[in-house]
Amino acid sequence: MISIIYGLISALSWGAADFSGGLASRKSSAYQVLFLSELAGLIPLAILALLARDPIPPFSAWVWSALASTVGTFGMLILYRAFAEGRMTIAAPVSALLAAVVPVVFGALSEGLPDLLTGAGFVLALAAVWIISRDGSSANLHVSLRDLRLPLLSGIFFGSYFVLIHQATKEAYFWPLVNARLVGTLVMLGYGLVLRGPILPKRESWQLAMLAGILDVGGNVFYVLASQTGRLDVAAVLGALYPALTVLLAWLVLKEHISRSQTFGILLAFVAITLLTL
Repeated sequence: MISIIYGLISALSWGAADFSGGLASRKSSAYQVLFLSELAGLIPLAILALLARDPIPPFSAWVWSALASTVGTFGMLILYRAFAEGRMTIAAPVSALLAAVVPVVFGALSEGLPDLLTGAGFVLALAAVWIISRDGSSANLHVSLRDLRLPLLSGIFFGSYFVLIHQATKEAYFWPLVNARLVGTLVMLGYGLVLRGPILPKRESWQLAMLAGILDVGGNVFYVLASQTGRLDVAAVLGALYPALTVLLAWLVLKEHISRSQTFGILLAFVAITLLTL
């Protein structure tokens, strides 16, 4: 049960982080916001590792966490590229769905098939992720392979992050996350130097960008706790429900409209959570 609670907290943290980062991106580029959020999360995460007296992990954990951070960072960059080149209503749900499917498949292979109720919860949760992320759009449903290429790739990268960071945190929780954050910051810095543009966002975006980074750290910490105290696939599926909170915050704070399909998706997510806790 405690792993379920951790998984839900990770979804809440990631959802709030996405909302904060989205607001910051209205005044600065997505890359600049991502870079500052990566940097802002590094120091509190290192302090947490010291306060928790987290053991120094073996060399393999540093490698796994570096790989996780690299694929996760590129997954985010690819997703934003997909947003720019194609339809967000296609890119967002495809990426989110595949990000949950990859650890589910890995979990089934490494930990065995889940029981019937948990499997049903997986199906409903994945459906909820798709419905909520689609933004209620039903127009022009024709999808070409070109529309799917980048979203599929980003989803595979995100799903691989879930698996790799799980592998990295088997003997220590926080130092692998610190390493992942550091590598992610360096990757973003290198990407910014290649672009030869300003790296930091506008000053009015700093608070929201840094808040997004701290919330993202919380999401990662609680996902690791969920995956290490329970099943990897359950932790990943629960964490993947984060778009529900992002949508709810946009409704509450920005007064954005929630479509009927999104409302149904949120209700479906609650049913899925109930099945996963039985």
